[in-house]
Amino acid sequence: MPWLLIPPILLAALAAATGLSAQRLEQRYPPIGTLAEIDALRVHYTDTGPRTGTPIVLIHGASTSLLDFHASLVPPLADQHRVVAVDRPGHGYSERPVGDWPDPARQAELLHRLLGELGVRRPVLVGHSWAGAVVLAYLLSYPDDAAGGVLLAGGSHPWEGGVAWYNDVAAVPLLGEVFAWTLPLTVGRLSVSSGIAATFAPDPVPADYRARTGVELTLRPRTFLANAEDIRRLSPFLEGQSNHYGYLREPLLLITGDADGVVPAWNHAERLVRQAPRTELVVLEGTGHALHHVHSARIAALISDFAARIQPGDL
Repeated sequence: MPWLLIPPILLAALAAATGLSAQRLEQRYPPIGTLAEIDALRVHYTDTGPRTGTPIVLIHGASTSLLDFHASLVPPLADQHRVVAVDRPGHGYSERPVGDWPDPARQAELLHRLLGELGVRRPVLVGHSWAGAVVLAYLLSYPDDAAGGVLLAGGSHPWEGGVAWYNDVAAVPLLGEVFAWTLPLTVGRLSVSSGIAATFAPDPVPADYRARTGVELTLRPRTFLANAEDIRRLSPFLEGQSNHYGYLREPLLLITGDADGVVPAWNHAERLVRQAPRTELVVLEGTGHALHHVHSARIAALISDFAARIQPGDL
């Protein structure tokens, strides 16, 4: 019957539209850095600034790429520091390993190898949101190879409750693939602005945020699936990692907003302060989750000051 052909035709049309949209996005937002091969995986990174002083490594959170930092912290930090920004596995233009989930510890391992290849010695690692877990994993695994860590609204502890429904759908065999190849870059694209507004709340969204960060790259099928897996599996991972924060040796600077409803300080930063021995906390009043866009200059100054003064035994 002809009506039986409607669903597959509609799915095919959505998949074709998705492929075309992804191609156009990649033309608009091509790689801006260098593509390296680490463990047979392509890793996209940028490397800017002078080669003096303490280097800074920027690790982006969920639903974005290194463009997020190029639209916020790279310009002010690169005046005084060597700044390396990376696309995490499966995000931006970095490849995702096939098979086992590259959890924060595995992502820290890949980052450690990249920094070794680049000759970056004892950097300050800066992670926003999801990437807070990567910074902490790195410090636990390679304490002699980092000067310290900065968590910007960083995730450090498990939380109660689940994740957004579409991240769960992405995990369903076959259905997840069909979903990723038909809806995020078509229908789902219409809700991007509201999602960004919720992340920034109560702060206003900069007028050029969406264009400068290329946030819609996250809606490409492979990136959508990688991002969904990262979000879905982070809390269970942190149940284990958070038991080891008492062993952290390097200093930590935690910067959070008191109005952050995405990664609330009471469940993350405030718990981490009580566990890690060399930690300081800076709370920005009336600030939400996208604090590095709202207070770029201030946060860059806090990071630079932290990098300049941390020495063994400080904090």
